[in-house]
Amino acid sequence: MEATPFASPSILHALVASRDRAPGHPCIVFEGETLSYDAVVALARRWEVGLRGAGIVPGDRVAVFLENSLDFVGAYLGTQLAGATVVLVNTQYRQVELRHILEDSGARACVADATRLGDLARVVPDLPALAVIVAVGDVPGDHGVVGPVVVGVDAMRSGDVDAGPLRLPDADAIAVIGYTSGTTGRSKGAMLRHRNLDANAAAVTTAWHWTASDRLLLMLPLFHVHGLCVGMHGTWTVGGTVDLRRKFDVAEAIETIDGGEVTMFFGVPTMYVRMVAEASARGRAPRPIRLYVSGSAPLSAQVFGEFEATFGQAILERYGMTETIMNLTNPFDGERRPGTVGAPFPGQEARIVDVRSRVPVAPEVDGEIQVRGPHVFAGYWERPDSTAEAFDADGWFNTGDLGRASADGYVTITGRAKELIITGGYNVYPREVEEVLMAHPAVADAGVVGMPDAEFGEQIVAAVVRRPGVPEVDAPMLVEFCRENLAAYKKPKRIVFVDALPRNAMGKVVKGEVKVLVG
Repeated sequence: MEATPFASPSILHALVASRDRAPGHPCIVFEGETLSYDAVVALARRWEVGLRGAGIVPGDRVAVFLENSLDFVGAYLGTQLAGATVVLVNTQYRQVELRHILEDSGARACVADATRLGDLARVVPDLPALAVIVAVGDVPGDHGVVGPVVVGVDAMRSGDVDAGPLRLPDADAIAVIGYTSGTTGRSKGAMLRHRNLDANAAAVTTAWHWTASDRLLLMLPLFHVHGLCVGMHGTWTVGGTVDLRRKFDVAEAIETIDGGEVTMFFGVPTMYVRMVAEASARGRAPRPIRLYVSGSAPLSAQVFGEFEATFGQAILERYGMTETIMNLTNPFDGERRPGTVGAPFPGQEARIVDVRSRVPVAPEVDGEIQVRGPHVFAGYWERPDSTAEAFDADGWFNTGDLGRASADGYVTITGRAKELIITGGYNVYPREVEEVLMAHPAVADAGVVGMPDAEFGEQIVAAVVRRPGVPEVDAPMLVEFCRENLAAYKKPKRIVFVDALPRNAMGKVVKGEVKVLVG
């Protein structure tokens, strides 16, 4: 397998190496504050000491339930320095999702915004393992949390940075658990080893010619592998700078890029749709930068072309997933072919196999995408059967995505073997939404599908069968019910009431026919 530069046992090793090369170089810029590499390592050490003082020991799981912030960075790195595993939690999650992730992972601690203590209070009775909550922000006296100790974030920020030697993690230890929904709606925790994270960062930085002089404008959420494992890890690997923002703001993005310091921008297709619209409204695009990258959802050829026509630059599209981080990329040098995700990153392998025989197929023939390499995860947390099903005997990981490769090696994603909906860069599995809908007393049955959407890629649409004999429910009421129980991006954009759902002889809902019903 092709060797990659900067390879080290962990991202922490890479970060410390970048600190040693240039301790004063800007590492993170956030809301007017600039932290050097020396300062970021010191921040990580303070959190390490604070977490150890709160009872965290090697092998524990620490859930990080925070928006983009320096506290996220501190909690993330400090957890790993303490020998524990980070459990990433989407900040849009509500009670159903939050309870499951904290319970399934057995998290001993949760670092969360103080504004989310109410949500945590409602789920902690089901979480016997959760002992500590670190609250970021003002902690109300009546937060309602009974059981876990609630600790203010100042206890984490005030640790002794010189408290003993710096203990960097073992390459094979589990660094991160990222939850990815399954087809049944039950989320699985993908275990990423320290060496998986480092191998991916090495491959990405090599493929995209990333250097210490680069400055990345990062508006993607850090709870997602695109923002964290590509944007942040890649920057630390090469010793560059991240201009971190809490969230995406299109006007702010355009203005910052036009300011002249930014060299790279990572986004999802929805962001690029809005950037084209903003630039068109302003009558001009911002000044050119070195690299625009798109991922997390398919980038349509139309958006690719509109962006290139407006900005004068071609977006580099790539392909990845939580279990494997980054797998395929269009070339930095060479043709960035619209509608394709390119070829494997350096040091990685990919192939397309027949979905039944599992034999590699010829070019231009559809099949399932398999990947193999040092970036591939260790398996699913406490799910040995699911892990075994995910790999073949030769170590190839079955992505569940369908695609075909051109004769010259460019891969096109053609579909999904599973029923995943990707909306605005977020993954949504229909079963999860269906279960919430069917929890409403006025709903007898529900089928959820993804329908094409020009801005978000796909929109969530639900076909719903009303339950007779109960007060009638309308579409806005059901949308609000979903919003109360799920992350906002998971709620249906449209609800269509039907007399019955189409099912096959085995009783399974035929999703293709549902799409016809709601179309």
